[in-house]
Amino acid sequence: MVRGSSGGSFGPAIVLVGPMAVGKSVIGQQLAQQLGVPFVDTDAVIVEHHGTIADIFAGRGEHAFREIEARTVARAIEAANIDGTVVSLGGGAVLDSGTQQLLGNCTVVYLECDAETVAERIARNTGRPLLAGDAMARWETLFAARRPVYERLADITVDVRSGTVAEIALHVEERLHVHAALKEEVQK
Repeated sequence: MVRGSSGGSFGPAIVLVGPMAVGKSVIGQQLAQQLGVPFVDTDAVIVEHHGTIADIFAGRGEHAFREIEARTVARAIEAANIDGTVVSLGGGAVLDSGTQQLLGNCTVVYLECDAETVAERIARNTGRPLLAGDAMARWETLFAARRPVYERLADITVDVRSGTVAEIALHVEERLHVHAALKEEVQK
């Protein structure tokens, strides 16, 4: 059980989902630090064990990457459900049906934004294989397709269009407390 600084529990794992470049990794790290729990970025785990995501796409294709990603996410969520970890998923990880089932046992936080919010980050980061070519047009197409999945899976939705990482992470923690309290009420 993940416990917040004021004692409320949020469930076994807190999983951050949302589109590429929304800030899942930095917000997740900050949130984990606030809660005093471990943090896992599944994209970082993939890179550590398999090489860069761009290299996997180039050498083995998107299908191979998605298989690696699904296995990595499953291991991270399994471990997180034991030790109460904050987990950040890659933008497309939620497309896997097995991952969607696993998320049913977690508290899922959807970090919501718009293209304007991420445009500068996307312009600076050229290592995203799915954004080759017109990066913003590709991002908008991917987001339009994935947004309904993020919304359906989310227990909590947090708008990240304004605020610092620390402010957003505090807002996420506040929303987690409210969610946990509502869950407790329903279970009574």
